Amino acid sequence: MLFDTHIHLNVSHFDEDREEVLQRAKEAGVENMVIVGFDHETIPKAIDIAEKYDYIYAAVGWHPVDAIDMTDKELDWLEELSSHPKVVALGEMGLDYHWDKSPREIQKDVFRKQIQLAKKVKLPIIIHNREATEDIIQVLQEQNAGEIGGVMHCYNDSVKYVDAFLAMNFYISLGGPVTFKNATLPKEVAKHVPGDRLLIETDCPFLAPHPNRGKRNEPAYVRLVAEKIAELREESYEEVSKKTTENAKRFFDISG
Repeated sequence: MLFDTHIHLNVSHFDEDREEVLQRAKEAGVENMVIVGFDHETIPKAIDIAEKYDYIYAAVGWHPVDAIDMTDKELDWLEELSSHPKVVALGEMGLDYHWDKSPREIQKDVFRKQIQLAKKVKLPIIIHNREATEDIIQVLQEQNAGEIGGVMHCYNDSVKYVDAFLAMNFYISLGGPVTFKNATLPKEVAKHVPGDRLLIETDCPFLAPHPNRGKRNEPAYVRLVAEKIAELREESYEEVSKKTTENAKRFFDISG
């Protein structure tokens, strides 16, 4: 019983074998997934795939790298899609200071607008953070994002920030990097996060876990993430998979 909380099966990497990828995920024990749309192309595809499969849900948001391209039209579109029965969160949204396509102040403005929309439609948020942790915390606190809560997607920063996110009603999601031999930060985080605030993901097709690092990632590999977290926390695989699935269903308000 596994729940991959962040996938991108809506990108071209899976156009040739999407059905086979989903079959492998089922064989690996993946019972639910959330497919994340982040721009004009991937958002409609996320909805389409979620409509096709009863065990797949969708999240819709505007990626910070493309913040400069977002207008009120896109914000209205996200609000319209937020009422879709398969949409369970808004995102991914946030800040990305690695790429320089969108100026930081524009990123922050778009981030704030999406948080405000999430509060309006009462959906949790999925946060993309790259090299911007302290500014992310500042914006979340300023916008009182704890009202709706959220998840730090593929968390890969210091343990010292984790408690600030937990205090705002956020979950911490770990992906493939927790399995990388030289990745100390996510391993420390895996041991630190309370069991009721931990989620797992693949972020496929990116960040494939060891021993598939460097290859295309896919939802079946979320099992490797759960196994590594179980080892780090000195818990059974069954306990981690059960706990993270229950957490995901609670976070996304999915029954059954």
